[in-house]
Amino acid sequence: MTAEPTHISAANCWADLRPRMLSAAVLLVIGAVEVWLGGWPFLVFIMALVGAMIWELARLSRPEAPKLAFAIGLLAAALLFADEGWPGWTGWVLLPLVPLVFLAPISGALRWPMAKTCALIALAIMTVGHGLFDLRQTEGAVAILWVLGVVVVSDVAGYFVGRTVGGPKFWPAVSPKKTWSGTIAGWIGAGLLGAAFVYAGYGGIGLVLISPVIAFAGQMGDVTESWLKRRAGVKDSSRLIPGHGGVMDRFDALVGAMLAVMALQFLAPSLIRLSVGG
Repeated sequence: MTAEPTHISAANCWADLRPRMLSAAVLLVIGAVEVWLGGWPFLVFIMALVGAMIWELARLSRPEAPKLAFAIGLLAAALLFADEGWPGWTGWVLLPLVPLVFLAPISGALRWPMAKTCALIALAIMTVGHGLFDLRQTEGAVAILWVLGVVVVSDVAGYFVGRTVGGPKFWPAVSPKKTWSGTIAGWIGAGLLGAAFVYAGYGGIGLVLISPVIAFAGQMGDVTESWLKRRAGVKDSSRLIPGHGGVMDRFDALVGAMLAVMALQFLAPSLIRLSVGG
C-alpha cells in the first residue's frame, strides 16, 4: 500500500481560500438581509436556492438534456411558490411532483440508479425549502440564524482545522478531503455557537447539545453530495459560485441540517423554539 503524501504545500492547501472567502461573504450578506426581511423576499430567496439546486441535480441526472434540467429547476421554484402561497394540503400534492419528474422516462434513456438517488435528494431539497420558510414564519429570524450559524461555523472550523491539522480521513471513499480533525472541530464549533445563543437569552441548555447534532447532519448532507458527484463523475455541481462550485456545493450541508431540525421540530419542538415572532 502506498502511503499518502505527508506534506502539501501551503500554496496548494490554501489556493481556493480567497475566492471561497469572497463568495461566502457575499452569500452571508445576502442571506442575512433576506432572513431579516422575512415574508415574500425570503420566500423568493428560498425559491432561487431550491430552483438552482434542483437544476444542478437534474444536470447530474441527465447531462445530455440541459434544457430539460433548466425546466425542472423552474418547475421546482414555481411549485415551492405555489405551496407557500396556498399552504396546507397543497404541499402533499405539489412538492412530490419534482422528485417524480426525475423518475419519468423523458428525454432519452433513463439512468435508473442515478434517477432514484436524484429523486430522493430532490425530495429532500423541496422539503427543506418548505421547512426554511416555515421556520422563519413560525419561530422567527433567530431560529434561521442559528441553523445557518451552525452550518457556517461547522464548515469554517472543519475547513481550517482539517487543512491545518490533517490526520485520518473521515470517509475517504466518498469524500477524500474530509478529516476526523475537521469533522470534530465542526462539532465543537457548533456547540460553542449554541452556547453563545443560550448566553444571549435564546433557548436552554439543550441547544448546546443539539447544535453538534445539527452540525453532524449538515456534514452528512455534504458527504451525500460528494458521493453523488463521484457517481456522476464531476468535481462540482456547477460553476455558479466562485471558489465553491455550485449552489448544491455550498448549501448541501444546509439541506442535511434542516432535515435534522425538522425531525427535531416533530419529535421535540421545545428544543428548536428559540424565538417567537423574532
